[in-house]
Amino acid sequence: PQQRLGMGVGPSVDCDVVPHASAARLLRAAGAKGARVQSKPFRFIDLKRDPPDPALSRTSDLDKYCTHLFLPWRREAGRLVVACVEPTPIHLAHIRAAYREPVVFAAAEQGALLDAVESQYRERLTHEAVYGLAEAEPELCANRTVTKGQAQTFACLTIAGLIAILLWPRFALATLAGFLAAAYLANILFRTVLVWLGAAEIFDAPPPPAPVADEDLPLYTILVPLYREANVLPALTRSLRGLDYPPDLLDIKLVVEADDAETRAALNDLNLDPCFRTIVVPPSTPRTKPKACNYALRFAHGEFIVIFDAEDRPEPDQLKKAVARFRAAPDTVGCLQARLNFYNRDENWLTRLFALDYALWFDFLLPGLDALAVPMPLGGTSNHFRTSVLRAIHGWDSFNVTEDADLGIRLARLGHRATTLDSTTYEEATSRSGDWLKQRSRWLKGYMQTWLVHMRNPRALWKHAGPRGFFAFQLFIGGTFVSSLANPLMWAIFLASHAAGIAIFSGPFGEILARASLFSLVAGNALFVYLAMLGPYRRGWLQLTPYGITAPFYWLLISAAAYRAVWHLIRRPFHWEKTRHGISTFASPPG
Repeated sequence: PQQRLGMGVGPSVDCDVVPHASAARLLRAAGAKGARVQSKPFRFIDLKRDPPDPALSRTSDLDKYCTHLFLPWRREAGRLVVACVEPTPIHLAHIRAAYREPVVFAAAEQGALLDAVESQYRERLTHEAVYGLAEAEPELCANRTVTKGQAQTFACLTIAGLIAILLWPRFALATLAGFLAAAYLANILFRTVLVWLGAAEIFDAPPPPAPVADEDLPLYTILVPLYREANVLPALTRSLRGLDYPPDLLDIKLVVEADDAETRAALNDLNLDPCFRTIVVPPSTPRTKPKACNYALRFAHGEFIVIFDAEDRPEPDQLKKAVARFRAAPDTVGCLQARLNFYNRDENWLTRLFALDYALWFDFLLPGLDALAVPMPLGGTSNHFRTSVLRAIHGWDSFNVTEDADLGIRLARLGHRATTLDSTTYEEATSRSGDWLKQRSRWLKGYMQTWLVHMRNPRALWKHAGPRGFFAFQLFIGGTFVSSLANPLMWAIFLASHAAGIAIFSGPFGEILARASLFSLVAGNALFVYLAMLGPYRRGWLQLTPYGITAPFYWLLISAAAYRAVWHLIRRPFHWEKTRHGISTFASPPG
């Protein structure tokens, strides 16, 4: 029932509210601790009909408005009337501390209050969503593709290489081949070590932390960025409703672009529960997922926050597992990365190889990085954060098209750890080669952006990540795109060195490099096949194992995406190529 409550926070405070479910829990807790609660006549303000006076709002208080859900409304009889949503003691204390004048509290509906905040501060919210990181930590933002120093270094290396090829062509090409062979083999050997470390978790995993009782669970924010996703909304909302978490403790933000009329109309047609709220992102560039998430982050009220994509189907107990893991972990653990894989893995050859790729990545490689305690590039979804940590590091980089990989490195540089969570989110694997190529090109372009950003100041990376983290960054982030670029070159060198009439390698030095290149090519592809076949072991998907034999062909597709990524990095560094969802013939995840 609607009622008027006064909370005993310092002097007696007038407080008009409609208790929200989560607020009611906090009120009961406050009563148990001896807080004074008194009933008074009820007053409610409809902010849609009677909007607040914008002259009373202060730009410096925007964070407080969003965090504690209040907004100054009117002045009446010499007192400031403040509309608020949750009259908990801590909220009222924060609101009273913001003013040096008598305050009267009135109730407001949460959605209407947040709409009023957005209306008053839309330009600032948009600016901060785009440039928040660039203004706070300009050295860590990808809004510049390369710095002046990097451009000069790359130009010098290019000129030196061209001169060497003109003056000593065989020696220069042989040296280049040797470098590529070393980098190629180093990357695959490092991944083999990571798989060995990650596999150890299967046999020697620590016991899971004790589950948290329902009455002790915190408010949990779910961000779902949407763009042209009208066709998957019914399945998405069913999946989110199926989460094993108290609905009154869910703060679900469906984030949609202002010009995406189709998705907005589909959302309006859905009968959404009160825990769902649609956040409309105003038009601005770059049009990227991280920018949309930054905009919505202002309105996140959960102690923890997770990102899900539109096609995601997380395991129902994933949020509870994350809470238990966070509660048992030290405060330095700022992020948990759940495992990802595909519910349409058996659709065709491409989805099977994609599933092998993901199984290797999330079930072995990331746990291997976790075992080494080095920076971990996150997946694009199912990242669970402490909300305070995410805000402290200024959210996502709006200019990085693989923002998840960058965020994992930035967490480590700022003293936080990302670790893995033993829970799976099932996604829709891209089943068409054209869509797959665009998606993989974007990911590799983002890895290139991430490497360029964090290598602007190698000394700072060494200092914050440590020697082990520094080399792991080179081998895993740099090695991911370097090996993809090197792969077809290695094949070309192999074929050219054995073609009649072509002698790239000559003399003892050339012969050694020729053998080294051949060894790297054969050993690298053999290890790649082996790791791909090992990938499905943890999940028992042994029917996929034979497809690992075809992994070298999949690697060539990745190489094509890598060269496309280089072209886009030069021509369209911040362009986000949309991945289409809802086109799979496998409509739902496994039961």
